[in-house]
This record gives sequence, C-alpha cells and structure tokens, in this order.
Amino acid sequence: MTFVLATQNAHKLFEVQKILAELIGEEVEVKMPADFGYTEDVEEDGLTFSENALIKADAIYKALKMPVIADDSGLCVDALLGAPGIYSARYGGEHGNDAKNNAKLLFELRDKEDRTARFVSAIAFVSDTHRFTVEGEVKGEILHEARGQGGFGYDPLFYYAPKGKTLAELSAEEKNEVSHRYNGLCRLVEKLKEENLL
Repeated sequence: MTFVLATQNAHKLFEVQKILAELIGEEVEVKMPADFGYTEDVEEDGLTFSENALIKADAIYKALKMPVIADDSGLCVDALLGAPGIYSARYGGEHGNDAKNNAKLLFELRDKEDRTARFVSAIAFVSDTHRFTVEGEVKGEILHEARGQGGFGYDPLFYYAPKGKTLAELSAEEKNEVSHRYNGLCRLVEKLKEENLL
C-alpha cells in the first residue's frame, strides 16, 4: 500500500514511514508529492491544525488521485493561550528557522511560571472514498534552556516527564513511541481499519 505524505520535510517523511511500517507492516510505502512531480506550495490558510491538514491533503489528492496523508502539527503553550499553535513553524518570523522559533518562545515565557505545553498533530486522510482527520498529542513542559541534539523544531526545549528527558534527548525509537505524531498515526490506523481500508 502506498500513501502520499503531504510534506517536503525529509525528517517528517522518515518518521512517518518508520511509524506506519511498525503499525501496519513493512509493505506500507510512504512517498512525497515531489516523487510524483508535484512540487507546488499549498497555502495553509486554515485556523486550526485540522483545517490546514485537510487543505494540504485535498490539494494533493486533487492533483495526484492517490491516498494522501497530511499532518499539520505544532506546539501549544498554556501560558501563551495556545501559541505558537498553527504558527509554530514561523513563530520567530522565518519559516522553519528552529533557532529563531526557540529563542522567541523562551523570550515570551521569560516571566511565566506555568510552562506546561503540548505538541498537537492533526492528521488528515483523503482518498476517492474517504475524507477525515484524527488528532494526537503529547504533554510536557518548556524548559529554560535547550537540552539534547536529536529531533527538530522545539524538541530540545520540550521536557517529557515520563522519560525524564527532552524530546531531543530521546532516541528516534523512544520519541516515536510517545510523540504527538505517533499518537495521531495510531488513531489514523485505527480509523483506517474501522473503515476497512487496511
């Protein structure tokens, strides 16, 4: 079975391929739209993670007519009323600049005692017969300084208490067992099985 993952991010592709192979079996294959010649940027103008995931999935399904999985995810910090939220990737003013995003997050939290946060992943699935979204999350708190070399994005600041580490200090295998994307993909697989799509 082949899915198209609505991303140009190799980190995300690798993570999703690994998780789905574990949940479904090695026969599952995850490709990027660029593998099929689709390289357009889809404008994500939704107001929620789920809306943005569906916007991406719809656009790529329309172009490629293949089952599409789209993930829209980000960090929601309680003391910042859910920010950076859907703007997580460009919070620091430059899309995908992890250093700037992390620096702004620490600045915004400089005088906050409550540092609880959660990573949220909304995953959309669109095919010729189905269109739905599911969500996964992982709860933690934001540290005062970065720890760890793994992961990407806000992982070095996100402390996950059950493991006693930041997500950036976990191995790829450990992170995949607890991450918001893992939890979302578990729900996706459950839903696909319920709908007799697997």
